[in-house]
Amino acid sequence: MSTIVDIKEATSEMITVIDLVRWIVSHMNQHDLSYGHGTENSWDEAVNLVLSSLHLPPDVDKCILEAKVTQRERKILAEQLSRRLKERVPVPYLVNEAWFAGLNFYVDERVIIPRSPIAELIESEFTPWVQPQSVSRILDLCCGSACIGISCALAFPDAQVDAVDISPDALAVAQINLERYECDDNLRLVESDLFNALEPAQYDIIISNPPYVSQPEMDELPAEYLHEPRLALEAGDQGLDIVQRILAEAHKYLAPGGVLIVEVGYTQNAVEDMYPHLPFTWLQFERGGEGVFLLTAEELAEHSHIFSSDM
Repeated sequence: MSTIVDIKEATSEMITVIDLVRWIVSHMNQHDLSYGHGTENSWDEAVNLVLSSLHLPPDVDKCILEAKVTQRERKILAEQLSRRLKERVPVPYLVNEAWFAGLNFYVDERVIIPRSPIAELIESEFTPWVQPQSVSRILDLCCGSACIGISCALAFPDAQVDAVDISPDALAVAQINLERYECDDNLRLVESDLFNALEPAQYDIIISNPPYVSQPEMDELPAEYLHEPRLALEAGDQGLDIVQRILAEAHKYLAPGGVLIVEVGYTQNAVEDMYPHLPFTWLQFERGGEGVFLLTAEELAEHSHIFSSDM
């Protein structure tokens, strides 16, 4: 494979970890790259690429930055950088890992890259919206890599978690992560088109990071995002096809006092325009992120009549 970076330069002149980070940042800044798959700028992305490729955690002691890198490792990093620049492959796909809620997940191009602010809710056990000790069942819809479902299974070891996706390919990746964290005692993977293949159940928490990109917007996405599965991004003319279905059915699967939490990102205004009478609670996040709403089982049941025209 041809490269657009000087591998000889990388292997002969870049000696330490920080040398490589600086060198990669310089190359990234010379190209029109798009960020947003776990990092927001070239420096953070270069650090992520280098540390992940060297199998080092993101919170590694800073003294490691002066450590020497082997010639073989430098060559691998140069080749990965070349793919990042030439093919616009997001870094998590290059290194096959992404961090979510403090956990490291395997990812490849069969699943969307984890980056949801919902991680903060899991880390706080969804307080104050639920009483953690009373949570017995959780549903992760459109689970992809199962990062949300597995994080919930570990945060609530006494709860049963169902992680659902329509894609067999996505569920194959989710299985890799399930085995990594050995949480099959309280998490099961289900192939289903949203609720369709689920048995009747009452969940205390239903969470979803569904597709919410409109068909016209798909054509305008940066090249990096087009490496992700179209099925995990696109949701009809307005980007709301999946969200509408979740809202219409969720009340049937929520236990009394249960909550529905859905990320809709930049389609927040469109959701509010479509459902002006729904009492959405739009959640705030300390580490950034927006477009995540919460509705209670009672709120959904009270307004269930408005969904009949959507189905």
